[in-house]
Amino acid sequence: MAGGWSRDGAVSEQIEASISDELARMKTRRAPVGESLTHCAECDEPITEARRQAIPGVKLCIECQQERDGAYKLRGGINRRGSKDSQLK
Repeated sequence: MAGGWSRDGAVSEQIEASISDELARMKTRRAPVGESLTHCAECDEPITEARRQAIPGVKLCIECQQERDGAYKLRGGINRRGSKDSQLK
């Protein structure tokens, strides 16, 4: 496939890099670390033992975690190419 000034395979590399970046961001966002709390950090309700064992380092109860996950907004992707069309937005 013709890529203009880019070398062959550059578009595929950009796509792979974008996917790798997003996966790394998601893993760091989702992976709690440290010791689990016995009570929720937001509402102070008890966190069940089963949840604390299933997710080491958990800080929120299920209800607060669901609210936080529901409030998550998708963000736009990273423009690695810098094409004129993408700069017109």
